[in-house]
Amino acid sequence: MTTTGKAPDVVHPNAELIDRFYTAFNAYDAETMAGSYTDDAAFEDPAFGQLTADEVRDMWRMLLGRATDLRAEYRDIRADDQTGAAHWEAYYTFNGHPVHNVIDATFAFTDRRISRHVDVFDWPRWAGQALGLPGKLLGRTSFLHARAQASARKQLETYRAGQV
Repeated sequence: MTTTGKAPDVVHPNAELIDRFYTAFNAYDAETMAGSYTDDAAFEDPAFGQLTADEVRDMWRMLLGRATDLRAEYRDIRADDQTGAAHWEAYYTFNGHPVHNVIDATFAFTDRRISRHVDVFDWPRWAGQALGLPGKLLGRTSFLHARAQASARKQLETYRAGQV
């Protein structure tokens, strides 16, 4: 979010929310990210599938709490009163494998908070990077996708059970 010319650009408050969200990501500030969602928010991505507001809040807490080299580069933020979008790229190590995940995010907003968040990325590309040879060989199969998603969900459930 940069300005050009002599007069500053007017930035929509929901675009500022998206910027704060990814700034918090880079600061490992899961609580700011969690607070960005409405109480009935929905989240979806290829790794975890569909999550409720409480689940997505804990997903960020889990991911950022475990991370050692996670960072995001983000751009192309746009938003209005109802919807928004951003392009972001995550860099991290997963099970010893370097990952560069290219993600397009869409958002819906209610009262200046995220009510729906969908991250879309190339699952086979991610699997090839994150899972090594098995991911390269089987990344396009629904079997591996279902198995990896079940594993991600199980990790989240275990994390959430430990938070109670």
